[in-house]
Amino acid sequence: MSGKKRACTSCQRNGRLTCRRTRLGEPCLKTDPLECVDLLSRARVAFRAGRTIVEVFRLAQLEAVVRMLEEHECDFVDALGRDLHKPRFETVVSELILVKNEALHAINNLKKWMQPQHVERNLSTTLDECLVFSEPLGVVLIVGTWCNPVQTCLVPLVGAIAAGNCAVISPCECTAHTAELLHRLIPFYLDNECFHGIRSGTHVLPEVVELKFDHVFFTGNREEGSRIATAAARTLTPVTLVLGGKNPCYVDQHCDISTTAQRIAWARFHNAGQSLVAPDYILCHTDVQAQLLQALKCCLMQFYGSDPRESRSYGRMVNLEIFNRTRDLLWRSGKVAVGGQVIEAEKYIAPTILTDVAESDPIMHQDIFGPVIPVLTVNNIEEAIAFINKKEKPLCVYAYSTNSKVISRLMSETSSGSFCSNDSILQSLMVALPFGGVGSSGMGSYHGRQSFETFSHRKSCLLRGTRFECVTYLRYPPYEDHNLSLMTWANTLSQRSQGWCQIL
Repeated sequence: MSGKKRACTSCQRNGRLTCRRTRLGEPCLKTDPLECVDLLSRARVAFRAGRTIVEVFRLAQLEAVVRMLEEHECDFVDALGRDLHKPRFETVVSELILVKNEALHAINNLKKWMQPQHVERNLSTTLDECLVFSEPLGVVLIVGTWCNPVQTCLVPLVGAIAAGNCAVISPCECTAHTAELLHRLIPFYLDNECFHGIRSGTHVLPEVVELKFDHVFFTGNREEGSRIATAAARTLTPVTLVLGGKNPCYVDQHCDISTTAQRIAWARFHNAGQSLVAPDYILCHTDVQAQLLQALKCCLMQFYGSDPRESRSYGRMVNLEIFNRTRDLLWRSGKVAVGGQVIEAEKYIAPTILTDVAESDPIMHQDIFGPVIPVLTVNNIEEAIAFINKKEKPLCVYAYSTNSKVISRLMSETSSGSFCSNDSILQSLMVALPFGGVGSSGMGSYHGRQSFETFSHRKSCLLRGTRFECVTYLRYPPYEDHNLSLMTWANTLSQRSQGWCQIL
């Protein structure tokens, strides 16, 4: 049923306005801390009652997510248009379709995922049953980011639902219209006791985390992620962190320059460069720098015309804070080869390519959340690998080359959350590929089956009877050398023994 036709029952509970709205179009107020406590308490009661355990409930909630996206596609397009000047094409492809794919994949595979996994038996467990049972963690907190506010909230939510959890979702306040839309629609489509949306500023999120959830899933920058992890550590709450980073992009002298330029330009400048997974800088082989720059310039003309400001396919910065930060990085680093125009009143920064960038320039030491890409040159693959390895481990590494040995070296001799050759970003969107960071770019991963695993506890279960006490008595005191000899001998009977105390 459409959200426009249903009343929000969670808003009517005991006369309190937990969502502070009853119909679409009303202004959204920030969630009071006491309301967060109330929502968490209600979710815990629902979880303990077993509402989320059964498969049919999980399927119904996943189907409701798909229905919400389909019935309110225009609302999401409008909200992201207001927040980011995001073109409809980008909203549908990079936000809505991505979430629907995740939900449909979970629906199609949920029965298999929920089944206990049997493990290999050994000599001492021949007549026992050894299995791993995936149980839900409880009530989880999901914190999205402004770069992709729909997918960073709802893709993890799909995993949390599939795994049988209750969830509290906190969209980023920077994308206010999208946050308000999610805040309205969640009570209309999802179970009002198990799933809740809150409006919390980043400065109070650590306090929310300290309310003690069973898992916290955070997507955002490193500074905020560090605060979230610190707050979670105080209550021993496990976290998944997907953080930004300086994602390098190596362009080899042996590559298809035209295709390379198109794919890099698309990845860097879609959503006006506001992306955790876009190439952050290019390490270009000296021999092809001039060709690459010319090809990139042609791509920008083809994508956005002679004046990207007038293009319906080009976005804007989310707010003045991000605008000013990106503009300052642009002005203090390298030389503008293409673009460089800024209009503060419109939060507009033209697609910009920088050359003559020094490693010491500010833009090489801060994450770029804007439509600017520096181009540095290297003389060979060894220089590129050394340059990448000097820095913190990034979320993504990209390599463009027709030489398979070059691709193999970049993949095996650098460390990153993910790797993609001859394209960009796609490895972070595929439902079959786990995606996440490593080191300073985050911890944990998600997408598809991995999302289910992230929000599950894999409980080891050994089901055995009371037979064969004539053998197991050997483990009991008083300890005798004869008994130890028998146990050691029994353990040598199998070449595939996994530990000498199996006979216990």
